[in-house]
Amino acid sequence: MVTLGTKRAARRPRGPRDTRGYRVFQVVNGIILTAVVIVTLYPFVNIVARSLSDEANIIAGKVNLLPQGFNLTAYKLVTSDPMFWTNYRNTVVYTVVATAISIVLTTCYAYVLSKPQLKGRGALVGIAVFTMFFSGGLIPNYVLITSLGMKNSIWAVVIPNAINVFNLLVMKAFFESLPTELEEAAAVDGLNTYGILLRIVLPLSKAIIATMVLFYAVSFWNSWFTAFLYLDRQELFPVTVYLRNLIAGATGAQSAGGVADADAVQAAATLQAVTIVLTTLPILTVYPFIQRYFVSGVMLGAVKG
Repeated sequence: MVTLGTKRAARRPRGPRDTRGYRVFQVVNGIILTAVVIVTLYPFVNIVARSLSDEANIIAGKVNLLPQGFNLTAYKLVTSDPMFWTNYRNTVVYTVVATAISIVLTTCYAYVLSKPQLKGRGALVGIAVFTMFFSGGLIPNYVLITSLGMKNSIWAVVIPNAINVFNLLVMKAFFESLPTELEEAAAVDGLNTYGILLRIVLPLSKAIIATMVLFYAVSFWNSWFTAFLYLDRQELFPVTVYLRNLIAGATGAQSAGGVADADAVQAAATLQAVTIVLTTLPILTVYPFIQRYFVSGVMLGAVKG
């Protein structure tokens, strides 16, 4: 026998997720996110299809999501160029070294700025923020790097942009969100500042550090202007400059026109797509390994300003 109290207990009140408006929101939200995913993925799928298509179909504009006239000649041509692999190796070295330096400097600077008892803390934050809006200019930077003897060296690529102020402020906010009681307890146990940072703070900061690694690695991997500006020898170029020179050569051939350059324009259309695929593929394979840290790291670092 079911009592009245049992019937009342079985009737739970309708929550906000049970309303018609919420269900409509879910549908609309799903449609919008699906459209964003399609718009975001289309350029990647298109460039892969172009890299696997023949030149005539690319020039004719027939390639969209599927390859037309499938061939791997361009891949063989690019991968057979020794300079491509030399520049590719340079990109890997520059990215690894620059990311390591940036993570160390950004972590140390952000940890210091997160301490409210630090004297001159406001001035240090102001100096960092000032560089977000004002710089010395292109020519003074070039003169500085050259006078320091860093031109045509790895340091000209990895040092000038070692600290990104946005990443610094995000990391500073994350450190400020950590409980101060943990550091106080560690200090009572006899740890100094370096011990607290290495043994207490950093193990708790895996999410934000992984996020910063992703930000810096993508930035340095895609960077080309710094190397183009400070490096003169082709064997020192990163692969992004190799790609830039390839595109510039294709643009020059296309603007020159003429029957003699028609083959060069068609070949360059596929070579550009192949080089883009080979350049972006490694950094795309890294993302899934740190994706689970990405959202949590950004959100934790954005709690406090």
